[in-house]
Amino acid sequence: MKNQNRRKTAWILAAGLALAAIVAWSFLRPQDEDGNVVRGNGRIEATEVDVAAKVAGRVQDILVNEGDFVQAGDIVARMDAKALEAQLAQARAEVANAGSARETALAQVAQRKADVAMAEAVLVQRRSELDIARKTSARSQALRADRAISEQVADDNAARVRNAEANISVAHAQIAAAQAGVRAADAQVAQASAAIEAAKAVVARLETEIEDSVLKAPRSGRVQYRVVQPGEVVAGGGKVVSLVDVGDVYMTFFLPEMAAGRVAMGSEARIVLDAAQHYVIPANVSYVASVAQFTPKAVETQSERQKMVFRVKARVDPELLAKYPEQVKTGLPGVAHVRLNDTQPWPETLQVKLP
Repeated sequence: MKNQNRRKTAWILAAGLALAAIVAWSFLRPQDEDGNVVRGNGRIEATEVDVAAKVAGRVQDILVNEGDFVQAGDIVARMDAKALEAQLAQARAEVANAGSARETALAQVAQRKADVAMAEAVLVQRRSELDIARKTSARSQALRADRAISEQVADDNAARVRNAEANISVAHAQIAAAQAGVRAADAQVAQASAAIEAAKAVVARLETEIEDSVLKAPRSGRVQYRVVQPGEVVAGGGKVVSLVDVGDVYMTFFLPEMAAGRVAMGSEARIVLDAAQHYVIPANVSYVASVAQFTPKAVETQSERQKMVFRVKARVDPELLAKYPEQVKTGLPGVAHVRLNDTQPWPETLQVKLP
């Protein structure tokens, strides 16, 4: 009795293994019945895009709901920017203050240049006085030699020469001081100009941050999730809304090594969804993995090589998707068929059939 039970158990296990082998072969077999088409199971996927806050802050409002369609550039949410707006007002006031300081510095430059011109005019006057004093002293010395004037007068004229020479030295010093004042005023102008540029840079940065607080859709698509709700605080880079680009839809599936080796980029494909098997959707192969998956790293035998599986993507034409945006749903399972020889026609069951 026990032997009979064991034999029944063994038969059941053998039948189960045979059934599993048939299922595996139906998935991994390289060709359909006509020998020109390979197929693989997969799911519809689409490119996902997250709309995130650039800097940390509080979400003020979200303008879209899950399932809404948005166009590239549409506003989907706003961050609270009151603090940034206050900083912007302060920065603009600093720009005005720096501009006033620059005007004051320019006025000081003009004043210092006038001081230089005045000092140079004084120098010319002092040189004239020195020239007259020298001539007067020379005549006095000649008259004193003839005893025509007293020595006191001659000494006074000589003293006037020395005073005129000293006045020239003072005039040179005044010119140097006035020129130094001009350089200092020029430095104040440069400093004020730099302060203006720095304040303008702060204004530009704050204006950019305020602009970034208005979150826009980077591309057209459908709202998949509202990750947060108005009033919540998110960190820098925190997700606010998740979008699905319904114009970039593809199916990812797997093909065995013998079939994947014959699939070329751009090959025609057909997608049949489990939920709508009466429709046949045209597509093109946009990606074939260069590395096998679900296989050991070291493959030594031919039987092991035949178990190698490669990931393939079949992308649906965006122009076709634009006609049926409401019907695009990610996650739907189905079968992707790839034609290996483009000179052979598609089977009747895989001719394009659309709503």
